[in-house]
Amino acid sequence: MHIQVKVPGSCGELIQGTLDGEPFLVTCPIDSYTKVTVQEGKTRPQGLGAKSQQALQKVMELFQIKEYPYAMRLESELLPGKGMASSSADIAAVCFAAAASLGETLSAEKVAEIAAAIEPTDGIFFEGIVSLNQMTGCCRESFGTLPKISIAVFDLGGTVDTLHFHARQDLARLNRKNEPAIKKAVALLASREVNCLGQAATISALANQSILYKAALPKIIAAAANTGAIGVNVAHSGTVLGILFAPDFPQEKIAGAVGLLRRAFPRLIYMKTARLIAGGCLITGKDR
Repeated sequence: MHIQVKVPGSCGELIQGTLDGEPFLVTCPIDSYTKVTVQEGKTRPQGLGAKSQQALQKVMELFQIKEYPYAMRLESELLPGKGMASSSADIAAVCFAAAASLGETLSAEKVAEIAAAIEPTDGIFFEGIVSLNQMTGCCRESFGTLPKISIAVFDLGGTVDTLHFHARQDLARLNRKNEPAIKKAVALLASREVNCLGQAATISALANQSILYKAALPKIIAAAANTGAIGVNVAHSGTVLGILFAPDFPQEKIAGAVGLLRRAFPRLIYMKTARLIAGGCLITGKDR
């Protein structure tokens, strides 16, 4: 048996906030991944953090397995505490891989339920781009496949603890104040047009300044626009941000824009240029 599961991470979110008091985020999956491999053998799981170990335990309980009978290994390209959905990708990949190795299947909805019981979850393991209640794991809406924009991913430095962020006492009040802007962002995104996507992300990023302030963000947005970017998105509970470019924007011009931004904002750490992809889970290999 050799099973491999890949789940994408994210560059923050396209939109995050509340509507009528209900929290939600719109996923921003990119081509960076968590990978889980399962093989014959009974060694201890390798590379699993505390949250993904909890996920494995929950899958075992679901399928009434007392001891996991195979060797599992987790590897990830995603940095924790940055807003790249690293924990969500880890949890989902472990869930899908464990189920497949046991000859079972799990829906994205069930994985979201498991993930949300561990911590507020991203929805990068759902197909396409979705709006998800991160607290319950309930998928609110699917936007299908959006234009495959390029995203120059930058990190502002530091980390944010997801659990602590969502436990803030002022979070509901601040999100409520932002709802008019968030409604506008959602309406723009619903058009699925490239420029509207960039505008929606930028509106949500700026609204989030009252919740998790990012120094120089308005200046970064203005500078990005001057390079030809269609907008900027952020990790609303993390430290990364993305400079968004239309799918047909030349890669050499993106490289030039990255250079300009690095010189203009020396504290910005360039990570990679990614693509917005459809979320989901890729399972390959044989279970027996």
